[in-house]
Amino acid sequence: MDRWIGKVAIVTGASSGIGATAVKALATAGTVVIGLARRAERVLELKKSVPPEVAHRIHSHRCDVTSEQSIVDAFALIDHQFGGVDVLINNAGVSKLTCTLLTAGNGADLRTVLDTNVMGLVLCSREAFQSMKRRSIDGHIVNINSILGHKYIGFPNLNIYGASKYAVTAITETLRNDLRNEGTRVKVTSISPGIVRTEMVPEGDQFQDTPMLEADDVVGAILYALGTPPHVQVHEVIIKPVGEMN
Repeated sequence: MDRWIGKVAIVTGASSGIGATAVKALATAGTVVIGLARRAERVLELKKSVPPEVAHRIHSHRCDVTSEQSIVDAFALIDHQFGGVDVLINNAGVSKLTCTLLTAGNGADLRTVLDTNVMGLVLCSREAFQSMKRRSIDGHIVNINSILGHKYIGFPNLNIYGASKYAVTAITETLRNDLRNEGTRVKVTSISPGIVRTEMVPEGDQFQDTPMLEADDVVGAILYALGTPPHVQVHEVIIKPVGEMN
């Protein structure tokens, strides 16, 4: 991780779960971190849980990744204030468990999932790459995917979430090809965990006996991928908790 000390990392969906844990871990490793979230104030709260020498490297900016203008404005501000982005962690993601694909009037919920998990990821990657390209930086883009991006699992009411993660799998390969055609050495990594204990997991008894990963487990994989030498690109990391059936 030494190559990223003093460099700038952006984490989307940084207000909780994997995103919040990634913000603290990257800042601890010496990276200047900007957490993007609709609840930007929660990112600032993270500063209270780390030593002062780490806290001063944590910054936040309000951004809604379902809005292209919000993304463009956020990256422009980061270019102006911090000089650009070197690492992007595409972590923002949502699921809507209140409907199926066939539920009447489900259009808004389905579009929110696709706009967040797919278009948000693509547009943030576009803006990050443009920043890297302007400065001739060999940066790194990490997409937080899911095992649902590689196989269908019949969990109830996941509706279009699985399809959105299949899209992330395809988009990761497309990005890698586009970056190669651009003549860059920007890396792209997909990290696909099983169930992670975050706010996305519904409350109640449904998953009480289900083995789960912790956010730290996923962030460990992020740090591993970022810590590889410049000539090594980790394409895909699949992580499951011991005992997971699917």
